[in-house]
Amino acid sequence: MTLQLHNTLTKKTETFVPQQEGKVSLYTCGPTVYNYLHVGNWAAYIYWDTLVRTLLANGYSVERVMNITDVGHLTSDADDGEDKLEKGARREGKTAWEVAEMYSEDFLVGMDKLGLILPEHITKATEFIPQQLDLIRVLKEKGFTYQINDGIYFDTSKFPSYAHFADLDLEAQKAGARVELNADKRNASDFALWKFTPANEKRDMEWETPDDLLELPQHDDDDQKIMGFPGWHLECSAMAMSILGPTIDIHTGGIDHIPVHHTNEIAQSESASGQQFAKFWIHNNHIKSDGTKISKSLGNGYTLQDLEQHGYSPLDYRMFVLQSQYSNEGNFTFDNLTAAKNRLHHWRNIAALRHQTYDTLADDSNKAISLLPVSQAILVALNNDLNTPEALTIIDKAFSQFDGKSLGDIHQHGLQHTLESIDDLLGLQLLASTPDIDDESKRLIITRQRARDEKNWSESDHLRDQLAEKGIVLRDTNSGSIWEYAEK
Repeated sequence: MTLQLHNTLTKKTETFVPQQEGKVSLYTCGPTVYNYLHVGNWAAYIYWDTLVRTLLANGYSVERVMNITDVGHLTSDADDGEDKLEKGARREGKTAWEVAEMYSEDFLVGMDKLGLILPEHITKATEFIPQQLDLIRVLKEKGFTYQINDGIYFDTSKFPSYAHFADLDLEAQKAGARVELNADKRNASDFALWKFTPANEKRDMEWETPDDLLELPQHDDDDQKIMGFPGWHLECSAMAMSILGPTIDIHTGGIDHIPVHHTNEIAQSESASGQQFAKFWIHNNHIKSDGTKISKSLGNGYTLQDLEQHGYSPLDYRMFVLQSQYSNEGNFTFDNLTAAKNRLHHWRNIAALRHQTYDTLADDSNKAISLLPVSQAILVALNNDLNTPEALTIIDKAFSQFDGKSLGDIHQHGLQHTLESIDDLLGLQLLASTPDIDDESKRLIITRQRARDEKNWSESDHLRDQLAEKGIVLRDTNSGSIWEYAEK
């Protein structure tokens, strides 16, 4: 079985083959922790979690690095504006360090709620300053950097293939089409590796600029050092290469990162190492909200906390995200989220059937519901460029076999195995979220069945109401009652 992925680098869907047999090196662009993540942000991490699960299911071991940008992400692609952490600090009335810590913790809590597999390495930009400075040092020694009044820049004209990855029109950039023209930059596309703290300013996050990185003389007062902070693009290259090596198998991120952030990563990484930076680049598309771009002014950047206040769980949202393929544009609405919630609730009630049946049928019985091909079919769908909608359709079709069937038609082991596969591949936690009911509830169900057999309908209804208060609903069939979880 082969895994097919669309490679942004080649603009083709290709068979994935890692550099080292059986092992995959993977880098994921993580969050800038200056605010809560919204539904559009979280979608990417659900998609990349699905990628990791698919790789594992194909027998690969995965070493993954994900950064947390806690310094250096400026508000403009033109290397001007403010560091988002400093801006967030003023908004919150805290230090930039405190803001980064608060939102980093919230991100990790959100990952847990969504059932995301933690990367082997979660790295903070502030903890990799020496590695970032070392990368600038290598680039300077190789002649790729220059210094102007506000920082040290990468000279993109010295990396001939700079425009190839994103098919950039550098002539248009010269006219300021993509970024505002900084008159001191040699080329409009040049980007900051290290920004200097403006004179007479003090930042929460700043570091001394090493003398050997500077080209222009220090201030007249030799005791006054030039302080600075890393450019946003620099951190990803430094973290990826210092942990995973000069060439990684897969780099993931959003399509908005293609023309600037990832293009700059490639330029600085390959200029420093002389090797290809990543074999596969995989990008997720945007998710809109109510048909429009997510923006603070519209108030449509819903957080996980917002969803929970509306009665939706993080796993409801995970189901919603999986209903679209990562490369397609999604649209978040509460109607769509409700549909996903209902789908997940139905699947949980299918999962609850394992508590109500026994393996009394042989696997090859003509009467038993066959789930044997389901796990393999899900993986085949995911191997087709992470086609999660197809995977969900396969599960829906398999579960539709239970319609109108008695508990005796269900092979418990086959259902258990299928649920385990769904959880492993899609992370929906069907097993963990569907515990068996307690013994008292089981006694009430048996007592109610006796009342029904005796046609004592008032007692039967009374017992049904007692079960409903415990969050249990009953579905009466010709072969007996089946209990389900009440909708929340």
